[in-house]
Amino acid sequence: MAAVTALRSGCRTAGRLVCAHHVRSCSSIRFVKSKYVCVFDKSAFKFSRQQRLFRTSAVSCGQIVQFKLSDIGEGITEVTVKEWYIKEGDSVSQFDSICEVQSDKASVTITSRYDGIIRKLHYNLDEIAYVGKPLVDIEIDASKGVAPEEDVVETPAMSHEEHTHQEIKGHKTLATPAVRRLAMENNIKLSEVVGTGKDNRILKEDILNYLAKQTGAILPPSPKAEIIPPLPKSETVPTAPKDKARKIPVPVSRPVVFSGKDKTEPITGFHKAMVKTMSAALKIPHFGYCDEIDLTQLVQLREEMKPLAQIRGIKLSFMPFFIKAASLGLLQYPILNASLDESCQNVTYKASHNIGVAMDTEQGLIVPNVKNVQVCSIFEIASELNRLQALGSAGQLGTNDLTGGTFTLSNIGTIGGTYAKPVILPPEVAIGALGKIQILPRFNGKGEVFKAQIMNVSWSADHRIIDGATMARFSNLWKSYLENPASMLLDLK
Repeated sequence: MAAVTALRSGCRTAGRLVCAHHVRSCSSIRFVKSKYVCVFDKSAFKFSRQQRLFRTSAVSCGQIVQFKLSDIGEGITEVTVKEWYIKEGDSVSQFDSICEVQSDKASVTITSRYDGIIRKLHYNLDEIAYVGKPLVDIEIDASKGVAPEEDVVETPAMSHEEHTHQEIKGHKTLATPAVRRLAMENNIKLSEVVGTGKDNRILKEDILNYLAKQTGAILPPSPKAEIIPPLPKSETVPTAPKDKARKIPVPVSRPVVFSGKDKTEPITGFHKAMVKTMSAALKIPHFGYCDEIDLTQLVQLREEMKPLAQIRGIKLSFMPFFIKAASLGLLQYPILNASLDESCQNVTYKASHNIGVAMDTEQGLIVPNVKNVQVCSIFEIASELNRLQALGSAGQLGTNDLTGGTFTLSNIGTIGGTYAKPVILPPEVAIGALGKIQILPRFNGKGEVFKAQIMNVSWSADHRIIDGATMARFSNLWKSYLENPASMLLDLK
């Protein structure tokens, strides 16, 4: 009788221990299970009820998965955590934004691969996260067959296929499943596409237009461009003086706090990239060449083309003309669209004219490039520039937009200044800086004074493989295209 009483008391104690261990963590259940299997004989203690309890507990408890930072590419091994979109205890779904990280090349938003609950954040803001290391711990439902029952509490290393889908900085993209499938089939990141639908929703036409720009294909104009009447657009012309007025520098309104103490901050993000790039650039022997261009005819041509561009939904600036003229010049002087290896033994002539445009953003200086300018029309270049400028202003430029450049133009004139001394962006071998357009008096062939639209250009070239005569001839050809825009028709393909 005493033995039976002791056995009953032991069973109750074991049940309480099992419940206590179950509340603490699921991983200890297996330990308790194994322990009591060894202590109690099956003949003396019916374990089937407790066995069912363990199975039910394992299913109700989720699997903890360590969500790792996947390879961003371009040799990036570390990033800075700039913003968390979630906190511990939050529920997330697939493709929900988890955090924004910034490398020295681009800002990237990491999105979730799983549906689950955030259990742990491994980094604080402005801390350095490393590729291949966990970002967050996510508890997912083990009953959905993600992992075997015996591995419910394990945290196995994620394979390459399990890496999270990444999008460039921005919140969740609006698109229908059909559009997402079309983007996936063509290996297009939705975050790199500018949506034209309501609330910036990405439409099928946006995907097709983006794909056409990447492949060089020419698609027929969208029917929407033909339906838009030009009258509302023309009514916005009188607002041009207001736009010019906005360019006038405005004093900073926020008060300046003088603490009297030195402040030290680490160099991160795009500034860190600038340090690396410019350090390498100053190893290149630069030489400069300057000239002035009379843009009077180009200014008139642009004014005539602006209404047509507006009907197509394109903002037409001078830069597409500068870029296309540079591409036509590069066809004649391909050495300016080349790269030199580190040993200075080989020169690679680039087939594509991926012309970069320096942009001043809140994140710092970035230089996205327009791909394959040699096969693009001026309208196509303008459309691509609009896309890059929109993404640059929102901090959403992708790595593909920021890499692969072969030649660069920097339009310092949009801010101010007439001349500049641009620094070459390795591995490129030439760069141009464009000054502001000024109305200045000039003489015509008859000796008469007239008002001319004058812009100055400053070129820098790698003097190891480019001589001054080549740079001057290229500049003269580029200048002739801009001073006589109709001459570009002879060489357009």
